Amino acid sequence: MENILENNKKWVAEKLSNDPDYFSKLALGQEPRYLFIGCSDSRVPASAITGTGPGEMFVHRNIANMVVHSDMNLLSVLQYAVEVLKVKDIMVVGHYGCGGVAAAAGNKQFGLIDNWLRNIKDVIRLHDDELGEIDNETDKLKRLVELNVIEQVHNLSKTSIIQNAMLTDNPPKLYGLVYDIKEGLLRDLKVEIEDFKRFEHIYNLMEETQEN
Repeated sequence: MENILENNKKWVAEKLSNDPDYFSKLALGQEPRYLFIGCSDSRVPASAITGTGPGEMFVHRNIANMVVHSDMNLLSVLQYAVEVLKVKDIMVVGHYGCGGVAAAAGNKQFGLIDNWLRNIKDVIRLHDDELGEIDNETDKLKRLVELNVIEQVHNLSKTSIIQNAMLTDNPPKLYGLVYDIKEGLLRDLKVEIEDFKRFEHIYNLMEETQEN
């Protein structure tokens, strides 16, 4: 903790040397443009890899960047970001070499986390045919990371929070990104929400929302 506290003092001194009012302006409030939903992996620092500073990005992180509809933490963050902070862009950010994805791809027991990883196993089930055609294990895990991001973006679009936001004049845009730790680069997976509309008759809540 001594290193942490010392680093904090150095950071404060650096910021104040560039702008004496830096912290007083931050204290006035936040108006972030982005919501970052990423993995808890310590190698994926949200602000660092996106080049954003304090006040620019709202962040939620969990194991394997999941959007689970029973996760009240995620849903609370999402609702606050969309309805209060009015974020313009929401990104689900996965990363190659994700331990959670790799664990879900196997059949070992890990304890409590098995219940969380079960959600990734559902992604495997949905894309079992495609994954079964990939012989190389490394390539298969990389593709599973991508498919997991895509499915989590789809899970976002299923929430009443996002569906209600889509009825507004300035709805947020949804993105699926993958981070390559070996290169340090982010890649846009070009997730098309429109492609998911063929399931609207199952997931759509808009008509009910409009009637109410």
